[in-house]
Amino acid sequence: MMHMTFYWSKEVTLLVDSWRTRSWVDYALTLLACFLASAFYQLLEDRRVRLNLRLSSSSSSSSRATDSPDASLNTTLLSKSAKIGSGSSNRWSRGRVTEAVMFGVNSAIGYLLMLAVMSFNGGVFASVVFGLAIGYLAFRNGDEVASMVVADNACACA
Repeated sequence: MMHMTFYWSKEVTLLVDSWRTRSWVDYALTLLACFLASAFYQLLEDRRVRLNLRLSSSSSSSSRATDSPDASLNTTLLSKSAKIGSGSSNRWSRGRVTEAVMFGVNSAIGYLLMLAVMSFNGGVFASVVFGLAIGYLAFRNGDEVASMVVADNACACA
């Protein structure tokens, strides 16, 4: 039976029919898995944002080296982004491909966490939210520059 309201029980089916909990040990391990997946989501998001910052700072420093100071002041944001993205080697560089893979993995984890919360089990919900909060505290608030970046995020669970 699929619940449509929040319920509190040790018996939950999570993501697939074969992942059912019937004992307190199974339920505790499921909650631990949800907590760890949520914290891992925040870790990956932090690493992806830091990689994005490193890639953008290296590309902006290389574009500043070729431009004169007066020309860089008059350059609009649109033309600067067109200049950075114009080379095919820049778009398919190792760093950009790594960032794209990290974005895909992070999006998949985010959607799986969303589906786990949609089981409407109160313990699963609390475990995911608590894992996201602890992961954010542990991984994503140390650097002011990284926390100021608005990251493109495909999932609304972060």
